[in-house]
Formats: sequence, C-alpha cells, structure tokens
Amino acid sequence: MTEAAIAFVGLMILGVPIAFVILGASVVYFAINPLMASIVAQRMAGALESFPLLAVPFFIVAGAAMARGGIAQRLYHFADGLVGHWRGGLAQVAVMNSLFLGAMSGSSNADAAIDARTIVPIMRRRGYSNGFASVVAASSGAIAPIMPPSIGLIVYGLLTDTSIGRLFVGGIVPAFLITLALLATVRWASGRRGYLPERPAPLPARQVAIRAREATFALAMPVLLIAGLRGGWFTPTELGAIAALYAVLVGMFIYRGLRPRELPDLLRESALVTANVLFIVAAAAVFSMVLALEQLPQKMIGVLLSISDNKFVILIVINVMLLILGTVLEGLALMVILVPIFLEVMRTFGIDPVHFGI
Repeated sequence: MTEAAIAFVGLMILGVPIAFVILGASVVYFAINPLMASIVAQRMAGALESFPLLAVPFFIVAGAAMARGGIAQRLYHFADGLVGHWRGGLAQVAVMNSLFLGAMSGSSNADAAIDARTIVPIMRRRGYSNGFASVVAASSGAIAPIMPPSIGLIVYGLLTDTSIGRLFVGGIVPAFLITLALLATVRWASGRRGYLPERPAPLPARQVAIRAREATFALAMPVLLIAGLRGGWFTPTELGAIAALYAVLVGMFIYRGLRPRELPDLLRESALVTANVLFIVAAAAVFSMVLALEQLPQKMIGVLLSISDNKFVILIVINVMLLILGTVLEGLALMVILVPIFLEVMRTFGIDPVHFGI
C-alpha cells in the first residue's frame, strides 16, 4: 500500500489527470503481486457492464443538444425575465439558468460549459470581472449534481444499490435550497462590488408569461422526466434516452437551432465527454478494490467511532472531509472512491442511503 500511496501523491504533484492518478496508483499496487495483475483490466471492464450506466451518455447527449438547439438560450431569456431586475442581475440569471439546465443535463460540467459559452461573455461585456463571472458559472454548476436527472446520483445509486428514482426525488428540495443560497450570496457580493440590475424594475407579468411560453418546450422537459420517473413509466436509463431524443427533436423541429448536419459533431462531442466520465468510473472502481483489500472501510469506522457515536456529528465530519478532498479531486472520482468506504459507515450508524447520497 505504501508504494501505491507514493505513486498517487507523485502523480498528483506532476499534474496528471485524476483518472490516470487513480489508475496508476492501482496498477502499482497490483503489480507488486503478479498473480493479481490481471484484476485491473477485469475490474475496469466489470465496472462498466451496467445497464443503468447507459443513462450517462444519453443525458450527456441531451445536454449537448440543449446547448446547440436553442433550448439553453430560451431558458436564459426566461431566467432573465424572473430575476434580471435583482442586484447583480446577470449573475442572478446565471444561477437561475443553472437550476433549469441542471434539471435537463444532469451534469455540472455541461451546465458550466453552457454558461461559459452564453452568459459569461455577456457578463464580461457588461463590466463584471472575469473572476467573478467564472466563479458564478462554476459554483452554480453545483446545482446540477443534486437536481434530477443527476449523473452523479445515477453513479451513486449503482455503487450503493439505492433506488435512483428515490435519489432523484430526494434531490429536488436540496437543489432549490442551493439555488436560494447562491442567489442570496450573489446579491450580497454584487452589492459590495457595485454590480447593477439589468433593469430598474421587474418586467410586467405579461412579458414574463410571454418568455415562459417561448420556453415551454424547454421547461416541459424536467416536468416530463420527474413525472415519468415517479409514475413508474420509465427507468432512469429509459429516461435518459427520452431526454436525449426530446432535446434533439425540440432543437431541430421546434426551436430550429439544431441542424441535421450538426448531429455528427454533437454525437462526437458527447462521446468524448462520456469517455471521460466512464473512464473515471472504471479507474475508480479498481482503486476502490484496493481500499477494500486494505480494509480501509473498517479502519475508517474505527476512526469515526473514536470521534463520536452520534450520526449527525459523523455526517458533519464527513462533509468537512469531502469539502477538503474536493479541492484536489474531481467530484465523480471522489465519490466512486469514497462511497464504498462510507457505505459501511452508513450501515453502522443507521444513516439513510438516500439522505447520505444527496
């Protein structure tokens, strides 16, 4: 384990992408025992042999289609009608837009990428600092992993054998709470920096209604997804396929922002993003096996029990730990590595897996 830890730290210092850091440390661990070397490839392949994981590329396609097909633009226009008159109007719009986009793409990366291409350049032209605009776009991307249909929640559900439908429904209220907290923070920061509203007064209700009507097909998508999931009409994987098809059809035939000749580029872009996500999942699955062989979950339980036997204290400790580790590790990789460890912690302390997942 010492050699693997040295390899992990060394690769991190060299700035190697996190998926290769995880995989490299795992290879070093198993290479010490030649009889176990073949486990790496087997474990990576086995981690991806999961039907629910098909939802990941489908939702990525849906996010790419939204960015190209005019859905994101109409959501931005509607969000501007709702909160553009608040202090720091454009930054408020970026947060609201992330809530809407998170309810469709399920990916913080997709959400941040769409904001970076649409809202951030406008914010710069209107006098917002580059740093402030970038931070607002990045931090509001935190809504997407909580708001259904979240790719992160799909992966968590697979790792813990928890109902993905329950996780999706459990994420709705926390996503709105995060949105409210970000709106309040943006308002306070904009006041200190002197960022003005987009307009002096709210838009008339009639104009807001017009913008809502223009975005009807965009706003209908999350309602359809949640209703279909709660009604038992679709599995999460089928939901992803429907979301992708819906986004492509609306973008091509209703909003007419997506042309048939753009589909190959859209699919190529989605394939590259999917490969990145699933490679992290595969590499982290090998690393989690290393942790299991080293009995790290049992050791972690012992450490946490030495701190407190109160589950709420334990949850706070885990939150602080995740906050610190999140500054050096990619979120999805961090989750795939640590969830198998914390799964035993949850069972020991009687923590609801849906609560812990959110």
